[in-house]
Amino acid sequence: MRLFLHRYDLPLKHVFTIARGSTTVNETLIVELRQDGLRGYGETGTNPYYGATLANLSESLERVQPYLESTDLDDPAALWEALHAEFGGNTFAQCALDLAAHDLWGKLCGRPVWQLWGLSIDRVPVTDYTIGIDTIEVMVRKMEEFPDWPIYKIKLGTPHDLEIVRELRKHTGAVFRVDANCAWSAEETIRNSHALAELGVEFIEQPLPPDRWDDMRQVYRESALPVIADESCQVESDVERCLGHFHGINVKLVKCGGLTPAKRMLECAGQIGLKRMVGCMTESTVGISAIAQLLPLLDYVDMDGALLLARDIATGVRIERGRIHFPEENGCGVRLLEEELGS
Repeated sequence: MRLFLHRYDLPLKHVFTIARGSTTVNETLIVELRQDGLRGYGETGTNPYYGATLANLSESLERVQPYLESTDLDDPAALWEALHAEFGGNTFAQCALDLAAHDLWGKLCGRPVWQLWGLSIDRVPVTDYTIGIDTIEVMVRKMEEFPDWPIYKIKLGTPHDLEIVRELRKHTGAVFRVDANCAWSAEETIRNSHALAELGVEFIEQPLPPDRWDDMRQVYRESALPVIADESCQVESDVERCLGHFHGINVKLVKCGGLTPAKRMLECAGQIGLKRMVGCMTESTVGISAIAQLLPLLDYVDMDGALLLARDIATGVRIERGRIHFPEENGCGVRLLEEELGS
């Protein structure tokens, strides 16, 4: 295999704000693997909260380049295990390589990844569309830019959270999900859950900081709505710990290290009775198309990241009013747009 790295700035349509901060442009790194005339693509974005920078992502990937050049791809999961120690916990970098390996694997085998896993896409969940924190008026306008969407995910963590949801509810009958990104207390979560349940909210995602396990046990018992772990469930060892604290988990590929561990996490969650969700970062269709391979395993999905972009850099899965359309391409179905091919 040969490794190539492509760096991009992904401008957003709007300022995107969550409880931790705001952004207008996302830096992303595309990993390209080539073998036998075929190309596989993976993606990882930078993220200051998790310490992921272009410098340390590139350094981690370049460190494994000699191994890749001496190896032919046969099994992405075996490649993940062989290189796991080399990445030293840099899950964002290992994720990008793992996604590229799966995309290339499917193309080499002449089949989509989901099919190689023995899954069916006959019945898969629809994706929500995320409304970032802003003034209430702007949040309403953002929602109206994507009308008739079946589910909206509303970012919260302000002094006016219930007011925001009440106002948005006036403009749609769609299902709501809310994500507090660790901004609430246990008491606030329990109190808000009753009001939010009456406003047609389906669940609350990660209301408390990830170290508040005792408080989450109380929330789990007393909340009027299911609670879904995000920051509290980043790697495989976190899944079983969430039992009795959360009703479900939201797996992020970059946080766990790619499709290989994500699939194991979802299978474990299903075995112990947790609801299963995969979420995205603000990323291009490269990362979103990888998430799509996991759809048959999911109860919920949040894969709208590329819809938040002013300009995409790839083709792959398409999303129309929440419904996912798979491409004819094998692997994860990704192709970089030739005119966008960067450094």
